[in-house]
Amino acid sequence: MWPELPYEQWRPTCDTLHAHTQVLGKLSARLAPPEPQLQHAALRLTARGWETGALPAPDGSGALVVLLDLRSHTAAVEHSGGAAARIPLTPNRSVGEVTRAVLAAVRALGGPVDFDPTPQEVSWTVPLDADDEHATYVPEQVDDYFAAATSAARVLAAYRAPYRGRSTPVNAWWGSFDLAVSLFSGQPAAPPADDFIMRNAMDAQEVAVGWWPGDERYGRAAFYAYAHPAPEGFDALSLEPAAAHWNSEVGEYLLDWDDVRTAADPAAAALAFARSAFRHSCRVCDWPYPLAASADGNPPPVR
Repeated sequence: MWPELPYEQWRPTCDTLHAHTQVLGKLSARLAPPEPQLQHAALRLTARGWETGALPAPDGSGALVVLLDLRSHTAAVEHSGGAAARIPLTPNRSVGEVTRAVLAAVRALGGPVDFDPTPQEVSWTVPLDADDEHATYVPEQVDDYFAAATSAARVLAAYRAPYRGRSTPVNAWWGSFDLAVSLFSGQPAAPPADDFIMRNAMDAQEVAVGWWPGDERYGRAAFYAYAHPAPEGFDALSLEPAAAHWNSEVGEYLLDWDDVRTAADPAAAALAFARSAFRHSCRVCDWPYPLAASADGNPPPVR
């Protein structure tokens, strides 16, 4: 459950899988009822893989779930009435081909839906439904990714569980291809920019802790943490375990995956990072003590 995940070795597969998740995310953003902080657009990592929530079928016939089944290596569209379609994810099947098949299945099972094929938060610009560049899909590499992501998601869920303020579920974000939990203080905050994503996703005081499998900015899998808004001196916190560090290029605290998976107790090391990041962030950001203490289980969530 804590495999090696060398980003440069599996990057072509990672990019293909990332592009597939964008198709699911764009369908969620289009069909789900809007929520604060764009929560309606977030996906979930389940025991099958990446999934949307139950999306209203455009024709009013029920609900649709669109998923990437990383156990059987298929994309699927399932209707609440029982109909389903499956599209194999094979080593040489392009993102464009899979996208077109998924959209055809959505429209056949649930009715017409508008779809913006422009990829987001990535370095490539070719539309998803015309993307024949990304076609590398190595099932064994996806297996390792899914095992690592599942372990990371379990840590994030345990970190979130006792908090008594508003929080998100463990979100699977398709733009940045990461897993994340946000805990909120209940106070508003000025977004760092006025573009659509920032002004909607970051309009509240929060501490975010998450995990990614590596990207172009930081070519290693890692847990990360940041606070918004972050006061002066936020980059001088001392987090646990000792391998945790501030990365000025990313602008976040990081704990490399290799430092986690080689620890005597990987889950405990990752959880210590998440909790210390939140504890120290609350202190420097002046969150109410009772709210901050609840993340450490004080008082316990169940008595």
